[in-house]
Amino acid sequence: MDLKDKKQVRNCWKNHNFKESLRHALAGLACVWRDERNFRFDVWAAAGVIILGALLRLQLIEWLWLGWAIMSVLASELWNTVLENVVDLVTDYQRHPLAKKAKDMASAAVLLNAIFAAFVGISVLGVRLWQLLMR
Repeated sequence: MDLKDKKQVRNCWKNHNFKESLRHALAGLACVWRDERNFRFDVWAAAGVIILGALLRLQLIEWLWLGWAIMSVLASELWNTVLENVVDLVTDYQRHPLAKKAKDMASAAVLLNAIFAAFVGISVLGVRLWQLLMR
C-alpha cells in the first residue's frame, strides 16, 4: 500500500488532535473513578499523603519519590482495570481458568506497587514524623 492509499483509509478509532486525545483520557479517568472503588481509595490515600507531606515541608527529592510511588500505584490500578475489562469482553463474563490467572496476576502487579509505595511513604514520611516526635 503506497502513501496515497494510506491517506484514503481513515482510522475511525484514532485521535486526530491533542484536544480529542485529552478528552478521551479525561473520560477514561472519570470512568475509572466512577467504576473502581480501589482507584478512589488510592486517590484519597494519595491526597492524605500529599497533605501530610505539605505539613512536613518535604524537600524536592522526597516529593519526587512520593510522586513516583503515587503515580505508579494509580497507573497500575488503571492497567489492572483495563486488563479486567478486556478479559471480561473476551470471555463474555464466563469463568475461565486463564481469565482468572490473568486477573490475579494484574492484581498482583497492583499489590507489588502498593508495597513499594508503602515502603516509600514510610521511608519519607516516617523519618520526618519520627524527627518531629523526638524533638
